[in-house]
Amino acid sequence: QLQASGGGLVQAGGSLRLSCAASGRTFSNYVMGWFRQAPGKEREFVASISRKGQSIAYADAGKGRFTIGRDNAKNTVYLQMNSLKPEDTAVYYCAAKFTFSSFYYNSPNYDYWGQGTLVTVSS
Repeated sequence: QLQASGGGLVQAGGSLRLSCAASGRTFSNYVMGWFRQAPGKEREFVASISRKGQSIAYADAGKGRFTIGRDNAKNTVYLQMNSLKPEDTAVYYCAAKFTFSSFYYNSPNYDYWGQGTLVTVSS
């Protein structure tokens, strides 16, 4: 089970930190990802982090502004979002995929999804 939190309303240029708490399974066996879906658009990849955190990928839209991290001891993955723009407005979802790989995973074929947390960036 994945529980995302940390969304809210922020002005352009502001920051938010999203968290996703996992339960029920061995967290370190899963590559983790963040996706987002804006109104009227398809869900898109935001960032991914490998099981031990050594392999990370970002979509171009978030490079230089977003930072993904994980704490396996706390079964939590984070997404720090800085310099937010109105176009970052979306529901953000965390996702988990069981894997033996040591790399990130930027495809949408994750095994488990959180419920989403809404991020609204006002101009």
